[in-house]
Amino acid sequence: MEYTLGIDVGSSFIKIALIEYSDNPKIIEITNEKIRKRNPTILINKAVNDLLERHNLKYEELLYVASTGEGELVERKRGHFYSMTTHAKGAFHFHPETKTVVDMGALFCRVMSLESGSRVKNYAMTGQCASGSGQFLENITRYLGVTIDEVGPLSLESKEPAKLSGICAVLAETDVINMVSQGIATSDIIKGIHESIARRIVSLLSKLKVESPVALSGGMSQDVGLVEVIKQLADERNLSLEIFATKNCYANGAIGAALWGGYRHYKLLEVAQ
Repeated sequence: MEYTLGIDVGSSFIKIALIEYSDNPKIIEITNEKIRKRNPTILINKAVNDLLERHNLKYEELLYVASTGEGELVERKRGHFYSMTTHAKGAFHFHPETKTVVDMGALFCRVMSLESGSRVKNYAMTGQCASGSGQFLENITRYLGVTIDEVGPLSLESKEPAKLSGICAVLAETDVINMVSQGIATSDIIKGIHESIARRIVSLLSKLKVESPVALSGGMSQDVGLVEVIKQLADERNLSLEIFATKNCYANGAIGAALWGGYRHYKLLEVAQ
């Protein structure tokens, strides 16, 4: 058996995927480490060593080790892949019918149209402002006194979503502080935030004139409230899209890196022959 390893270094989490590589790749294990204030490189090395030890593998036995995201923090790797291509590959692995992938990450959101399977044909992404990102949403939970896992279910309980300025993170955070002081329900504030983020994503879907189905990837795809709002706003704009969160959505970058790593390994062998 041959194994590949994909390491996705994000701003908040490090995802690692160990894959048994073949014509029908099998995911052996996925790890998800929150960085907090720890040194990412040290954290990566320990997580990789622990993962390989659990499966009685040595680093030298791996077919390919690939990074994505902040790949310069990965000391031992054979190659690096751009996160746009890895999220597309990871989503397509689980859902080969996918025509569009939305990477909803900590720093920005990106919509990708696919061609020839998992290859990216076209893309568009949110601007530099953080108010459309997972990091912004996580920061807001601190003001509201809830955990990130509580955000989705609370949003679904909202009866009257609050309206945020949505122009930038600073103004949006000021809005939230004011809403809390006014006694506005936490569920309504959260859904208002979800609507602000979702409007940006749906605008990108419309701009690219994407095809269905649309697979949501990245950490924010685990937020059931946000996913529901994206579907609602897409329906309101008559986009006629099937939208769903992918399996293992938080780890698609790492999975895609491992898959592309195996593909590149054999392509290089072909060239060498």
